Order: sequence, then structure tokens, then C-alpha cells
Amino acid sequence: MAGKISMRAKREITSALVERYRASGRLEKARILDELCAVTGWHRKHAIRALSVDGASGSAVPRRRSRTYGASIRVALIVLWDASDRLCSKRLVAMILLLPALERHGRLKLSADERSKVLKVSAATIDRLLSDVKIAAAGGRRRRAGFSSAVRRQVPVRTFNDWGSPPPGYCEADLVAHGGMSVSGAFIQTLTMVDIATGWTECFPLVVREAALVVEALERAQNLFPWPVRGLDFDNDSAFMNDTVVSWCRSHDVEVTRSRAYKKNDQAFVEQKNGAIVRRLVGYGRFEGIDAARSLARLFAAARLHINFFQPSFKLKEKHREGAKMIKRYLPPATPYERALVHPRLNEAFKGRLREIYRTLDPVALLAQMRDAQNELGKRVDQRAGKPAMTVAQGHGDLAAFARELGDGWKQGEQRGIHRRRYVRRRPVPRRPSMLDPYIPIIEEWLAAAPHLSAVDLLSRLEAHAPGRFSGHQRRTVQRLVKNWRSKAARQLISSTEITLSVQASRLRI
Repeated sequence: MAGKISMRAKREITSALVERYRASGRLEKARILDELCAVTGWHRKHAIRALSVDGASGSAVPRRRSRTYGASIRVALIVLWDASDRLCSKRLVAMILLLPALERHGRLKLSADERSKVLKVSAATIDRLLSDVKIAAAGGRRRRAGFSSAVRRQVPVRTFNDWGSPPPGYCEADLVAHGGMSVSGAFIQTLTMVDIATGWTECFPLVVREAALVVEALERAQNLFPWPVRGLDFDNDSAFMNDTVVSWCRSHDVEVTRSRAYKKNDQAFVEQKNGAIVRRLVGYGRFEGIDAARSLARLFAAARLHINFFQPSFKLKEKHREGAKMIKRYLPPATPYERALVHPRLNEAFKGRLREIYRTLDPVALLAQMRDAQNELGKRVDQRAGKPAMTVAQGHGDLAAFARELGDGWKQGEQRGIHRRRYVRRRPVPRRPSMLDPYIPIIEEWLAAAPHLSAVDLLSRLEAHAPGRFSGHQRRTVQRLVKNWRSKAARQLISSTEITLSVQASRLRI
């Protein structure tokens, strides 16, 4: 019957039941609410509010409670919060033991009733009473929300154990930074995509870390993967968790999931390929600019065929725990191409296309292209973008000569252009005497009297102390001397503080 009566009829039924509802007991009220909800189609809470209106004013009768914590309790909580170095409410509740110490030293005076209320106050009540105080203490600004955005909340989480046995087309994606020893500035990033079922891997260099370039790489991945991409699992990087990338995936019917924050094992497949493929091929140097991106693209173009068709890899079959040991069992090593051919859920048309590609590939020729690209990258590593392109040797014109070198290359070691240069140990160079050596005691006296003196101030004093002997050319030497003196003074201060604390602790034990 719900939905077949007018609002006027609903109001008439409600007004007829109000007096009866008020005079009834608990069980009778529940029965009246059931009947009213069945007749009107209202939610139960709305029906309770409609039956609880005041007949004279037509408004709901509010329930009023007396205030439990007054102004004195609020003042006491402010003092406790400030004395605890402004801890959060949950930690402040545990720090209520600070109250006896404040009372003992006369910092806070409470009656017995006020003291009992402060001791039983909850964390939520503290937040409510001190909300305006915390905002004023923060300069009138509310605290920022947590590390989560609306896009992240819309994307479901998928862990490592949630994969099961997906069909080919479900991939994990991640970015590998080629920033070297610094993450400042713009540098190249590699987008790595790994198919969960077969281990098929594709890598794409991005000139900068930007969502639009991620979308372009995903569009190229749709063409390079032998089968359609059905799902993508990202981490919580803002380069993925944005409207541009997520909207593109959903518009192309690609399922989007993400790993848990700070849980790298949720993306174990792509993390393994980041080290075994990207870092092994490219190394850990810094690459910038379009020219380095072209060299990386050339390297990945040859490596994708060599890796996916000719390099076997292990795949986890099962794992279980026995006491403190984690027992893992793996399937026999196989290439992604071989896993794709035997996969029961892959279309035969895709398998036939893979067989045709496999018959045209020469692994030695692919390896020669990879080595040429690596040598080119070795000459571009740590080179700033915009500089004139370095002269790069041409590729191996004689493939047979390269093939013959494969049998003898081990004698020279495996030093490639992308690898770090081998460290050559040299004899230590003896320290040469400095012109500042005779003046070091004087400089240390000046610093002991005024530790804030800079190297420029000390150099001006030296020029006045020994005219004609010092000039601005010695500023760097004085800076090193000041740095060493301050480090030594800091170590002495720390050691003396530790000795003082140990003596105080021993006295307290006595």
C-alpha cells in the first residue's frame, strides 16, 4: 500500500495516531511504528519524528540534558592539554596522571567533584570542548585532512592474496625513478606494466612524471600487449590516483584497483620486475631530457621482445607457513610467451599471432640492439638535459662479429656502459701544510668566545691580525675550519650531557 496514498492522507493518519502513540508503552509503540511504516512507506526514524511532534506548536519535542562539564572543567582541560605539550585527545586521556603533579605543585586547583569529572572525561569530550581552542592555537586554521583524496577513496584496494588466478590482461603498474642520487628537478620515469597470469612485461619511458604522459603510455600499452588490457592495479602515487588516469581507465572498460598505502608486497609482481628488468637494464643513474628518453625507448623496444620471448622466469605456485618458516614452491621456469601459449583462457587468435612473431625473432640481434642502447645510455647518464648531444657510437654493423664476442666477453668482465665505474683504490695523499695552521689556536679562541662568528668575520679578523697575509681567497679554507670546530664542539656537548644524565640517574637510584 506504500506509495499509493497522498501526503495529505499520510498527515491525517499521523495526526490520528499521535495521542495514541504517546500514551502507549514500548511494545505498543513498536507495533504502531510498524503499521505506520507499512502504510506510508516512511523510514522508521522519520515515523518516530513525525509521531513525536508537539501538538500545540507542531514541532518535535527536543530532549534536553543538563551540561555535565562546565567552564571550570574546560579550563582544567586546557591547562592539562597545554602542560602535556598539546597532545591529541586520545593520548591526553592516558596522560590524566599529569593532574596530581599539577595539583601537588599548585599549578591547578580543583574541587573533589571537578577532579572526578576530569578523571572520567573521554577523548571525544576533550575534542568537543577544546575544538575552538585548538583552532585558535593553530592560527585560525583547521588541521588538514589525512593523506587521502576523493579519487583514492573511489578506487578499491587489492592485495597480493586477492589476485587468485586472473586471465591474461590484468596487470600491475608502477613507476621507476631515474633520478640518481637526487629527486630534485625533472627526470625520466619508467612506467612498468606486468601481466599477472603470464609475466608479460612492458616498459615505457616518461620524460616527466605527469598524468597525461601516463595516459599516453597506457594507450601505447593497449597496442603492444598481445591481448587486451582488462585491469590495472596501481599504487597510491598521485601520478596514478587522479581524475585523468582513473577516468581514462573507466572509459576504456579497464578495471582499476590500488594497493594499500606503504604495503609494497601488494604489488610484488611489478616490484620484482622493477629490479630484475628495469634496474638491471638501465641502472641507477640520472637521466634527463628527450634524448635520454629516446635512448630508453630504443632499449625497451629491443628488451621487451628478448625478455618476453626468450627469458624464462619463475612463478609462485603456492606458499604456506610451518612454524617460523615460510615454505614457497615455484612452477618450472618458463617465458611469458610459453605461459601464454598454454593458458586455457587465452584466445587462439592471440596465440597464433605470438607464434608468428616468435618465428621472426633473432635473440642475438635483439641482444646487440640492447647493448648498443645501453652504451648510448652510459654516455648520457648524469648529463643535464639541453646540453649538446654527445657523440654516440653506431650500432654493431657486423652481427656475426658480435655473436663471436659473446663467447669471449666473459674474460673482460661484465662491465657495461650503464654500470657504475669500478672503484680503484689509490694510496692516500698526505695532507699538505696550510697557511692557517699557525693561526688555528687563535681562531679557536675567537670561536670559543663567540661561536656565532662566520667565516667572513674570522677572515676579517685575520686580515687585521696579520695584514697583507690573508685575503678573500682563503674564505673556503676558513669555512672548513669553522665546520670542523663546530662538529667537534657538538660532539663534546653531547658526551658531557650523557655523562651528566648518567650521574643524575645513579643519584636517583641511590
